[in-house]
Amino acid sequence: MTNDSQEAWRALNDQMHIDKEHTLLVNGEGIVQASPDQATITLGVRTENIDPATAQQENALIVANVLKAMTSLGIPDDQIKTTDYRIEPQYDYQDGKEVFRNYKVTHMIEILTSQINQVGAIVDTAVKNGANSVSHIRFSLANPELVYNQALSISLRNAYQKALAITQTIRTTLVPTPLKVVELSGEPLPVLYQANVFSKAAATPIQPGELTISARVQVEYEYN
Repeated sequence: MTNDSQEAWRALNDQMHIDKEHTLLVNGEGIVQASPDQATITLGVRTENIDPATAQQENALIVANVLKAMTSLGIPDDQIKTTDYRIEPQYDYQDGKEVFRNYKVTHMIEILTSQINQVGAIVDTAVKNGANSVSHIRFSLANPELVYNQALSISLRNAYQKALAITQTIRTTLVPTPLKVVELSGEPLPVLYQANVFSKAAATPIQPGELTISARVQVEYEYN
């Protein structure tokens, strides 16, 4: 074996295992970039008042305005849902003691839209109509399994190329049909855009970017 062959063997040795039965174990990885086709926006209204009923009423009126504004943007009711509703007493600390201040009512809603270019307008419209909390915007794929399967196919080809390189280096012949394939990866994860403060005066620029979907496999081959 030449020096080049020995170096190639050492570089690939951490990715494979050859046993006495002439089998070869390699890992493969596939990565696909995809533009998101849907977004989930979580925003809401927080109101405070010394009277809990008044805080609730004020909150309900503002939320109703926000929901009406979402309807005006063409968002169907079935794509809007409440994710959190709380009434909590608020306290100040004076001389090491809790002193009651008021009640806080929080009503958070989740909006699903396939209009990616409308995300900024949705946020701005909600804020202009009284929403004062925007927790996050999550970009994702409506059918992530389609893109994931592409990455999975690439990972299998990657594993095959590794196995082929190894067997060629040690001057053996690879049997192309694998003995065993184990999927090591899970489902693709969405990109999370953390939203903090949104301007009420200018359009909020929201850039979704691209999702990175990866797949990994472990493949066992036979060689002779």
